[in-house]
Amino acid sequence: MEKKSFKWVLSLGAVVGLTACGLDIPKEVPSSFETMTVEKTDIDVPLKFSAKLKGQADVTITPQVSGQLMKILVNEGQQVKKGQTLFVIDSRNARLELEAAQANLQAALAQENSAKLEYESNKNLFEKSIVSRYMLDNSQNTYRQAQASVSQARASVSRAKVNLGFCTIVAPVTGVIGEIPVRTGDQVTPASQLTILSGNTTMDAEFSVTEALVEASVSAGLTQEDKAKHMAELPEVTFVMKNGTEYPHKGRINSLTGVVDAATGSLGAKASFPNPDGHLFSGIQGTVVLPFAQNDVIVIPQTAVVKLQDKQQVYKVKTDSTATAVTVTTADTGNGKDVIVTSGLNVGDKIVTIGANNVQEGQQVLFPEEVKSEE
Repeated sequence: MEKKSFKWVLSLGAVVGLTACGLDIPKEVPSSFETMTVEKTDIDVPLKFSAKLKGQADVTITPQVSGQLMKILVNEGQQVKKGQTLFVIDSRNARLELEAAQANLQAALAQENSAKLEYESNKNLFEKSIVSRYMLDNSQNTYRQAQASVSQARASVSRAKVNLGFCTIVAPVTGVIGEIPVRTGDQVTPASQLTILSGNTTMDAEFSVTEALVEASVSAGLTQEDKAKHMAELPEVTFVMKNGTEYPHKGRINSLTGVVDAATGSLGAKASFPNPDGHLFSGIQGTVVLPFAQNDVIVIPQTAVVKLQDKQQVYKVKTDSTATAVTVTTADTGNGKDVIVTSGLNVGDKIVTIGANNVQEGQQVLFPEEVKSEE
């Protein structure tokens, strides 16, 4: 970037002359201008989207059996691991059901054994022509019914064991315990919500992107496979908290809803962030920042732009070293110091960057010694 500057100072003779006339003159204030030659460059523009965090495996914890809540083994906000016991429901009825099922199974096994002996006995007698085919078939059917009864009894035992297991509620994922609206001694049912477990090892930042942005990033002719590849090639994104703190781990955009919201004209999107230290929680709001590459664009300092009501002007230096105002349109770069010029300037134009607010139309901003130095 080429920069030139000068200082314009009241001459000492003029100051002395004005003093001799008894005039109250202001102190000398040097003023200077800097210029640059317009070029094209590449820049990453941060696109910002309001987002809300949600655990990728948020689970609503509800009991699968009815009974009295005997123990609450966790606290709200506690970090738990997968398989850790959270709640215990009164298991006495479940144990009685299991004992009854096991007794029924033993009875069914005894009946099966008796039916088997009778069938095998009739089979031997039938081969010796002592009993009829009817008696053999009847004993065989009785044996098969006994076998079916054993299968049913085994299923009842398994079901009773499962119900007994339901009395101890464990964490299905690693995460953080949410609000616990129940207390020890409460009667709970499968309709009762015990808590929400936020599986926070990976967090999703949910946000919306405009349809126009998606169309600009993914052309209409791409297949589903091409779109998936395009998403995989998107740069990593950053999550910024409401207080301006930047989360240290980068994330990636992993999904778009594929359906445009008719009311807002936007698509839902998700970016996943690793959360190894458990610093992120469901419900946190912030901003997802996506660096968007802009290639071959004119970038100039914000100080070069003079705002006049609804217009933006830049002072271009003509060949005779005087400045003339040109109207430009700009886009924000997001870095707080530069803007992208979308119209009004061309490559090779020389513009005033520092001191643009003090320039007047037709004012000389380059001087002979400066022009000579350029040559």
